[in-house]
Amino acid sequence: MLRTRFRTVSPLLLSLLAAAAPARSAVDVAPPVADAVIDLRQDSTFAQVSGQWRGHVAEIVEVDHRAPGPDLKPTGAPLRTHELQPQAAAPGFDDTSWETLPASSLEARRGTGKLSFYWYRLHLALPERVGELAVAGSTVVFELVVDDYAEVSVDGRQPLTLGRRGGAAVAGYNSPNRLVLTRDARPGQRFELAVLAANGPFSNLPGNYIWVRSATLDFYRPGRLAEGEEVPFQVVTQDPALAAIVPAGARLEKLAGGFQFLEGPVWVTDGYLLFSDPNANVIYRWSPEEGVSIFRTKSGYTGNDIGLYHQPGSNGLTLDRDGRLTIDEHGNRRVTRLEKNGTLTVLADRFEGKRLNSPNDLVYRSDGALYFTDPPFGLPAFHQDPRRELPFTGVFCLKDGRLSVVSRDLEGPNGLAFSPDEKYLYVTDWDPKRKVVMRYEVQPDGSLLNGKVFFDMGGAPGEEALDGLKVDRAGNLYVSGPGGLWILSPEGRHLGTLVGPELAANFAWGDADGRTLYWTARTGLYRIRLNVPGIRP
Repeated sequence: MLRTRFRTVSPLLLSLLAAAAPARSAVDVAPPVADAVIDLRQDSTFAQVSGQWRGHVAEIVEVDHRAPGPDLKPTGAPLRTHELQPQAAAPGFDDTSWETLPASSLEARRGTGKLSFYWYRLHLALPERVGELAVAGSTVVFELVVDDYAEVSVDGRQPLTLGRRGGAAVAGYNSPNRLVLTRDARPGQRFELAVLAANGPFSNLPGNYIWVRSATLDFYRPGRLAEGEEVPFQVVTQDPALAAIVPAGARLEKLAGGFQFLEGPVWVTDGYLLFSDPNANVIYRWSPEEGVSIFRTKSGYTGNDIGLYHQPGSNGLTLDRDGRLTIDEHGNRRVTRLEKNGTLTVLADRFEGKRLNSPNDLVYRSDGALYFTDPPFGLPAFHQDPRRELPFTGVFCLKDGRLSVVSRDLEGPNGLAFSPDEKYLYVTDWDPKRKVVMRYEVQPDGSLLNGKVFFDMGGAPGEEALDGLKVDRAGNLYVSGPGGLWILSPEGRHLGTLVGPELAANFAWGDADGRTLYWTARTGLYRIRLNVPGIRP
């Protein structure tokens, strides 16, 4: 009953209820136990991979370099700095002259102590079976714990993700590094791994040496790491056409919980999901192999008065054509882009000299034009907040560096998405008095014409208004509306509603084929496999 009272006001007050409840940690969860393991430190088990360990001391040498220039890259004045030699992570590196290390010798102390670095290189081939497990099709994870730190490259590649700990980058003091070698293993498949190990901590260097505490290959049967906890959900069918979208026997899975209020998911093609918790001021990262970790903390605000904000953090997330993350920052009242070098570029924070309200959701058109909604839900007092500078709530378009208002029709413009041909832009309205999906005709210059009510949910039971919105490749709409996830046809027919344990705030299409719909739903992250792939950045 208490929840019903909160629903009558706004989605943000709902989030306060979720935030008040005790929440278990959503991060640093141990990985699942593998179906089979090969210990790479034991000679007998190491023989299964027809492998070889090699090792060599890494030395610090002085080299030429340049100071940072105006572009923040090394384009400034010449200077001298240092690097490690040899560069043994390079593709095709020749390590045949290095010392061969028996697997059983990995606990031997190596390096020179103090500020010391050491290279391990590992050559291996996958076997046909590991115990009772057939290797074909399985996911194989390399896990390593080095005393004290390590970086890992696979076949000359070191994929780095901002905020990721314990993959290719340093995990932490004596913490495990885990890298997926393959998600579709083939017997006989070969890998070369380069491990740069370091003594530490660097600020208080010990006199001891480098050694390997643990090194394994963890094997997971096909699909095992992708499994979530199946939870009850109901398909309320309104139209037989829903069967072409939601397969018979569809399963709603819960992937993680214990959050405060989840929003703004986007799938990254490297194989992970990013999503916001605006209440916690955090962007999280989820992947099948590693679960949940913090991608970016203080994602939307660091002001002295942060305690007044219900949702100071980031909300909507998307990717531009170059794969750069674009962020709606509630507390900072701006739209930013995270560059490849980790710096933030402010794309929009003012219109005609006045600060934006609190950008909520966003989408790119294929030509790079960026559209975003700007309700006041990120401000402490919402519509009545004295911090407001704009007298309206709008939909904006940023095209060729120019910011323009393309709609002022809605009190709470929220989710937005393009039709597959980009002829139309759909926008939802979080307004308990006007629960509508609007459809606008998109013009080449970015403007919108002929805004019409595409679908009205005003007669639906329940007091929630409309939140997130996504579209699939067939043109169907997926809308967070009263009671659940509403699926609408391109013609505006209500095909059905999916009702889960929590009301979803927003969605993202993910996985390799784009047919998995991820739900950010209040305190939990969910997903469901559908028949029709979705439109994604």
